[in-house]
Amino acid sequence: MRGFTLIELLVVMAIIAMLIAVAAPRYFHSVQRSKETVLRHDLSAMRDAIDKYFSDTGVYPAGLDDLVQKRYLRKLPPDPVTESSATWVAVPPPDNGRGGVYDVRSGARGTALDGTAYSDW
Repeated sequence: MRGFTLIELLVVMAIIAMLIAVAAPRYFHSVQRSKETVLRHDLSAMRDAIDKYFSDTGVYPAGLDDLVQKRYLRKLPPDPVTESSATWVAVPPPDNGRGGVYDVRSGARGTALDGTAYSDW
């Protein structure tokens, strides 16, 4: 009768545990990095839409919803870190007479993998 001994099973389980211990942090690191990449892209797209709105109308949009209503964006993207489209922070223009949204920032708390705060992007 042939079979595996308890020692052989423990050795195999130890090898599998070591491989998982190496692979799991890399997986979670890549998930975080992909969220940050999407956040940078969404911020760039919204800033581009704000600039186009200003170029067309001469004033900044009153709110981020104006970009969707006037078809500069199909929809307001969710912040990939907070997973909500309600957490975007609208930055008013330096001179208040030209509209309401000059820039947009993430409302996510915390820092990115490069050490910068999400709110500074």
